[in-house]
Amino acid sequence: MVTAEMVKELRERTGAGMMDCKKALNETQGDMDKAIDFLREKGLAAAAKKAGRVAAEGLIESYLHGGGRIGVLVEVNCETDFVAKTEGFRTLVKDIAMQIAAANPTYVRREEVPADVIEHEKEVLKAQALNEGKPANIVEKMIAGRVEKYYKEVCLMEQHFIKDPDKTITQLVNESIAKIGENISIRRFTRYQLGEGIEKKSNDFANEVMAAVKK
Repeated sequence: MVTAEMVKELRERTGAGMMDCKKALNETQGDMDKAIDFLREKGLAAAAKKAGRVAAEGLIESYLHGGGRIGVLVEVNCETDFVAKTEGFRTLVKDIAMQIAAANPTYVRREEVPADVIEHEKEVLKAQALNEGKPANIVEKMIAGRVEKYYKEVCLMEQHFIKDPDKTITQLVNESIAKIGENISIRRFTRYQLGEGIEKKSNDFANEVMAAVKK
């Protein structure tokens, strides 16, 4: 039997509407985990229907971390200015900015990764696999698996959400699409890290070591 407490718990855990939560629990005979999966699948279906709609409104969010040592600018689009001003959308954008700061992706989605980058990665992976003594007939399968792992590391949409590792950023966005009712798209981002690309002088490094020892 589905109770009001169960509906409330599912709503708190997923952010879905009350009627959707009740339906999900009824469809899954009150199994909370299966109900969560049910709502996520529904979110994916809703997102697929809205994916072709133009999203030209939204927000550009800035985020600073570690006392200004890491900075992020990200543009996330939705369909209307009204939705861009809602708390739910603003929270999503801030979470995405924090994800970029913490996980340091290079691209938004795998389609943006240049072909020559993937080919280079495959060459490196092939050399590693052969050096590990792997049989040639399974090296290609290993490369395919490692390339998939590479996508998950460098592509924002395929990374696991830092606040909930059980879902990817794609799932996070799709769930927001289902809740908000508009297409949402992460368009672009820039991440800055203090001192990145600057080779520090050796005496700077020595001073840092000495400072750490004296603490």
